[in-house]
Amino acid sequence: MELQRAQRTAQNRGVRAGTSIVRGVLTMTGSGLSNQIGAGIGAHAFPIVGPAGVVAVRQFVAAAVLLPVARPAFHRFTWRQWWPVLLLGAATALMNICLYVAIDRIGLGLAVTLEFLGPLGVALLSSRSRWDLVCGLSAGLGVYVLVMPGPSSDFIGVAVALAAAACWAAYILLNRIAGQRLPGLQAPAAGTLVSLAFYLPVAGYLLGQGVFTAPALLYAIAAGVLCSVVPYAADLIALRHVPAGFFGVFMSINPILAALSGTLVLGQVLVLHQWLGMGMIVATNTVAIWLAGRRTSAAAAPCQSNSAAPVHSAQGAAAEN
Repeated sequence: MELQRAQRTAQNRGVRAGTSIVRGVLTMTGSGLSNQIGAGIGAHAFPIVGPAGVVAVRQFVAAAVLLPVARPAFHRFTWRQWWPVLLLGAATALMNICLYVAIDRIGLGLAVTLEFLGPLGVALLSSRSRWDLVCGLSAGLGVYVLVMPGPSSDFIGVAVALAAAACWAAYILLNRIAGQRLPGLQAPAAGTLVSLAFYLPVAGYLLGQGVFTAPALLYAIAAGVLCSVVPYAADLIALRHVPAGFFGVFMSINPILAALSGTLVLGQVLVLHQWLGMGMIVATNTVAIWLAGRRTSAAAAPCQSNSAAPVHSAQGAAAEN
């Protein structure tokens, strides 16, 4: 009887664990879809307020959510805490505007795929093994196949997307530093406020010109909610159901979700070589994050550390992207 009871208990635990992972995967998929569909909806306001106007509204929405939750104690910040926060805010501001300009020029799927080279670069630079070299070469080939340079290529759009990738890499590194010096969510919340400060002049100018029509404002607010609020909450829920390493690897699906969103929301259909290039970059990113997770686990095993490794969501980064 006791053996049967133990077997039933083990089976029930296995079922609950499997159900939990399924919930986590569904939540992460919903988070990614929300972020990419939100970006597509925001793009509908580009002809009226431009990418900068949409980003300005998005930053207002993100600040309105994060600041009341984190309640950063600004008056207690030391310079050692302030400088990474200031740089974090600057990186966030540049990352978002570069991504939205790239979306406007080369489309949602291509822009998001190229932006993912940022976290890929961070993962590769953290260890210089031969597999990292293979991943780097694969990513470079993927970019070439994705862009397929030619007379009609929008090199400015590609360059801006790569700038967004560099800003995302900087965001990850700065978020690690700031997160170690400030408790809870104070670092991303404070960085959001700094980022918002960059867009106050933009918002003031657009309001003064009266270009914020009701449809444009609704598009931008929807982008802020879908790209900031929903992913922020969904990622926190997902991390309760799946390991941090699995969360990081699953993020690599976002370029595909972006391409699907671009097709459905914006009518941006990708051709074969773009799908192939995207697939190479997504696969490379998945392998690189998986290898980085294995190295982290191997390094932590001798110490038997119970602390969770920091996770940087593509939506993320505290739903900033």
